Amino acid sequence: MAMQAPSVESRRVTLDVPEAGNESTEVGIRYAAAGESGDEPPVVLLHGIGLDSAAVSWRWALPFLAADRRVLALDFPGHGESDEPARDHTTPYYRAVLDAFLDALDVERAAFVGISMGGAVALGRALAAPERVSRLVLVDSHGLGRDAPWRMPGFAALRTPFFDSVLETSLRDPLTVATSLRAMTVDPDDEFVADVRRAAAKAPAARALLSWQRSEFHACGLRTCYLDRLDELAVPTLLIHGRDDPVFPVTWSARANERIEDSTFRAIDDCGHWPPRERPRQFNRVVGEFLTGEPATVA
Repeated sequence: MAMQAPSVESRRVTLDVPEAGNESTEVGIRYAAAGESGDEPPVVLLHGIGLDSAAVSWRWALPFLAADRRVLALDFPGHGESDEPARDHTTPYYRAVLDAFLDALDVERAAFVGISMGGAVALGRALAAPERVSRLVLVDSHGLGRDAPWRMPGFAALRTPFFDSVLETSLRDPLTVATSLRAMTVDPDDEFVADVRRAAAKAPAARALLSWQRSEFHACGLRTCYLDRLDELAVPTLLIHGRDDPVFPVTWSARANERIEDSTFRAIDDCGHWPPRERPRQFNRVVGEFLTGEPATVA
């Protein structure tokens, strides 16, 4: 792959996102774009929920992958520099936002790389419209299991009086955010911590996180789970997982690899829930080789 990193442009687009019935709502979306359009489909990068944004997860992956193709990385509503709509934040809503985003930019077919919640959004698209997905990369992905040890305590906390205000206050505290990040990752560097602090300090991030958690954390398990549909997946798929991820166990991706017909699984040692930031060189190399089918050179 080319060694010179392309410039990254910040752009905005206003989307009409379909709602129930024939209604739609407008939302302004900020996205990062880099690289040149060519013969290969573009790559669309999808970040996780709450403490994340395009600038957090894809700081190093976006310019690297854009060396030989077009790459787009949007901020989901309530994250980064995108608008915060007055509505519930759910996985189906983010799916609808992604569909509207691709239509607005006339992206007929793309490769998708999704981390955590973004992985579930990408997987849902690949199952619904496989003809519009060239390749799929799922990184420590949500949607590959029905439950996790933290789900029931989380479900209870969300129904505790004043929990919302406590969480919003804690996300504005740099020390609390840094402690939370270190609980999810292995030895995050100072720049990574600073990026997450900036993302968490924005009020919409806490509200989006709370809304999404209330939608996903049910008494009987997690709302979004594609486990029983993985044998339907008709897209070449790469599953990447930090071996020490405390959020979603690495066994989720290993099990998914057994159920997806055309898939590859890579566990990254000494890595938690955020491989593109914890181990960027290894992550970029593995993803680059999967997307191009050729050895990737990482500076």
